[in-house]
Amino acid sequence: MKKILVLIAVCIGYSVSTFAFNPSDYKSFYKLNNKATFTGLVGYIDADQEQAAFLQRVFKVTEEELSNAAKKENIAAAENVVNYNLRNAKCILSEEQYKKYLVFVNVYLNNDNNFAMFSENK
Repeated sequence: MKKILVLIAVCIGYSVSTFAFNPSDYKSFYKLNNKATFTGLVGYIDADQEQAAFLQRVFKVTEEELSNAAKKENIAAAENVVNYNLRNAKCILSEEQYKKYLVFVNVYLNNDNNFAMFSENK
């Protein structure tokens, strides 16, 4: 009976550790507000000045809210911030620009050896 309880405790501990908040999972979203990264992104997706201004506001809010989620280690809040970012980018950009935006974000994630891909449905 003790072995079963220990096994259950280990399984619970393992599952909790796999879902622990890891700020590096969202590293690419923190970098989007960096001046050089932002300039490169705007050039890559060929955004006009108005789109760039809106994106800059979205990235600033994303960075602030991800920092708050990291302080609280709240995975759900972090996922909501990512969804906020992707939905707003989709509203601001044309379909072609949004596809390029997703590629840009995914390349940042893959460069950090994190192979999670965001879908275009967000």
